[in-house]
Amino acid sequence: MMKIAVDAMGGDNAPKAIVEGVMLAKKDFPDIEFQLYGKEAEIKKYVTDENNVRIIHTDEKINSDDEPVKAIRRKKQASMVLAAQAVKNGEADAIFSAGNTGALLAAGLFIVGRIKGIERPGLMSTLPVMGKDGGFDMLDLGANADNKPEHLLQYGILGSFYAKQVRGIDNPRVGLLNNGTEETKGSELTKKAFELLKGEATINFIGNVEARELLNGAADVVVTDGFTGNAVLKTIEGTALNMMALLKESILAEGFKGKMGALLLKDGLRNLKNEMDYAKYGGAVLFGLKAPVIKTHGATGPEAVSYTIRQIHTMLKSDIVPQLVAQFDAREEKKAN
Repeated sequence: MMKIAVDAMGGDNAPKAIVEGVMLAKKDFPDIEFQLYGKEAEIKKYVTDENNVRIIHTDEKINSDDEPVKAIRRKKQASMVLAAQAVKNGEADAIFSAGNTGALLAAGLFIVGRIKGIERPGLMSTLPVMGKDGGFDMLDLGANADNKPEHLLQYGILGSFYAKQVRGIDNPRVGLLNNGTEETKGSELTKKAFELLKGEATINFIGNVEARELLNGAADVVVTDGFTGNAVLKTIEGTALNMMALLKESILAEGFKGKMGALLLKDGLRNLKNEMDYAKYGGAVLFGLKAPVIKTHGATGPEAVSYTIRQIHTMLKSDIVPQLVAQFDAREEKKAN
């Protein structure tokens, strides 16, 4: 049976949204044991089915404004820390949290540990593609502010592996985010990364892609440095939210006529909202660690939690981490020889 350690106290709506999301997911995944870390009395309020659910009580938690590394080191009994420790000790197969992102990254690196041969694990999310099924995987989205060309090469390998094993894409197209499609474009970082990606035989590298083409499906996997990736992600999020708000404002400004038009377009508007909702792809993966470490948005609701659990189930079922360990062990051995 798979075992997922859940930081039940992490996030704006915890533990209610987290536990309700677990209850939703339980219906589809009877092969998962859920280990809920946090205040037992509060968690129990929302547990409607105790089968395959274990509550590990702790009064301590990491807050959203805590300094990440200090919090991990000082709050040894925090729900997030205990969940990460369970993964390290082999008592759980993966950890999931909607709490402090920096703290979860620190817990992943310092407690769970990175795969040998991977210098900088990256934060990866699957983002939507407009008008098409599926989406694209992008990393790094902020785990590292500074990167070397070698890190971007590893992100290409990691992202390609995830797209194959978890999303079922046979030969995923890997693109490098740049300010132009020409091979000579970009900074020193992207120029050197381009050469490394181009020479990597294990991936289908298609060259540079521009930010304006991301949501058009220009690539299945997009790699970039953490600073740029985080800025692009927040720009996409902000644009989507503002466009929906502007659309609503425009409809209301038209009075009765606008409301009647909106009623006629109700299904289309709902489809548009669903198409732009990347929560359905699951959470962000801190990829390159010895076990799946998954982060979802702090304001997440039960449905998004259930999507994230589905994602973790797929990752565990595909044995993606052991396969990655074997692949990078082989690369390290090849380097040594």
